[in-house]
Amino acid sequence: MTASSPSDCWRAVTYGGIWCQERGSGLPAAELLFCDKCGRGFRLSCRLPIVARVAYGRWFCPSCTTNKEIKEFPSSQTKIIDFFGISRPINDLKPKKETTKRRRRAAPLALRKKRRKFLPFQPTEDAHRRLEQLASLATALTTVGAEFCNQLTYLPLGVAARSANRASLEPRRIQVLHKQDAETLNLCNEMIARGECPPLMVSFDEYEGFTVVADSFIKGMTLLAEYVGDVDYLSNREYDDGDSMMTLLLAADPSKSLVICPDKRANIARFINGINNYLESSRKRQNVKCLRYDVDGECRVLLVTLRGIAKGEKLYYDYNGDEHEYPTHHFV
Repeated sequence: MTASSPSDCWRAVTYGGIWCQERGSGLPAAELLFCDKCGRGFRLSCRLPIVARVAYGRWFCPSCTTNKEIKEFPSSQTKIIDFFGISRPINDLKPKKETTKRRRRAAPLALRKKRRKFLPFQPTEDAHRRLEQLASLATALTTVGAEFCNQLTYLPLGVAARSANRASLEPRRIQVLHKQDAETLNLCNEMIARGECPPLMVSFDEYEGFTVVADSFIKGMTLLAEYVGDVDYLSNREYDDGDSMMTLLLAADPSKSLVICPDKRANIARFINGINNYLESSRKRQNVKCLRYDVDGECRVLLVTLRGIAKGEKLYYDYNGDEHEYPTHHFV
């Protein structure tokens, strides 16, 4: 998520004033952020990274935050294994190549409805490069103060229990994950547990913040990651300042709606950027799809490539998905 004009974002704030000037025109206070330390202010769309609304409570600009400097995580096998809880030495792993089995057709091809299946991601064969990919993710997670987790977490004491995540609460039943796609999801999770990660690099950009880049060609319909984090009731997060909450369950009763909060526990999905789905030029950049599924009666959120993604291409997805719950007119 990035500002449309980062060079114009900072403006002086008159003492006692409630608004700043931007290109000679006044903006309403509801569209402005003011740093509680230096007093400077800028438009909501100029915050880096951007959020959809003004934060509640105290807020500090990028120049005044304590996490301004990024310390790169070492590409040490021992440290990587400890950080991600990998079960085996990475150098001993040889990613299995994708194999396809020919099946006997049960009916004429014209009578069969073709269904596009999810493909498992193909890990980089070079073990050292995989260490660098994992180190880039570890750098991003430690910088934002989060630990690695590759599944939804349900915490005690007043937040949503796992029993609250029931897909049947949706007024419109969400699609059920097909058995073959569920097997692909399990396979991807098993690979990640062994240190075979998606071919992705996380890097920091001055204007966009952390971004995710393809480290090799990725086929369309590839399952990249599940969006994970702490599960909580949406009502508990009404005044949350987090900029990466994701819809998990939209219940008919709003008090039972759930969100995923990756501020303390997350995986690489936390750093894939959103698009401005109000602009056609921005939508053309979208190459990843955010999908919610019913998996064994529970809601899950998966990120899947829309098309083939070239090496070096940044990943973007529609943060709203089909729900249109979040304003994205400030996004790229």
